[in-house]
Amino acid sequence: QVQLVESGGGLVQAGGSLRLSCAASGRTGTGAAMGWFRQAPGKEREFVATISWNAVRIYYADSVKGRFTISRDNAKNTVYLQMNSLKPEDTAVYYCAGGPGTATMRSGFGDYWGQGTQVTVSS
Repeated sequence: QVQLVESGGGLVQAGGSLRLSCAASGRTGTGAAMGWFRQAPGKEREFVATISWNAVRIYYADSVKGRFTISRDNAKNTVYLQMNSLKPEDTAVYYCAGGPGTATMRSGFGDYWGQGTQVTVSS
C-alpha cells in the first residue's frame, strides 16, 4: 500500500507562485506514473499534469500549460508541481495520485490518492 502526502498549498495573490510537493511512502516500488489533479468548489475533479516514472512522458491540461511544471525525484519518492502566474481560477484542492501510466492519469484514474492541499489565489 502506498501513502501520499501533499504539502505546499496556501493563499497567494494572482500572478504569484507556489510549489506543491507530494511525498510517497509505503510500497512505492518502481515504474509508477504520478499526477496532479484539482477540484474547485462545486466542480468535478480535473486532470492537471502527469509524469512518467522516467520523466520521458509529461502532459499538462491546456488550462495550465506554460504556467505549471511537474517534476519528480525518485530517490526522494517525491513529485512536485511548480505553479507560476497563478490565476483566481486555479483555486482548488490539489490532489496527488499514482498509477500505472500517464495515459490512465490523463483519463482521470489513479490507483492511490493523497488527501489534498488547498490552493487559494486571490484577485
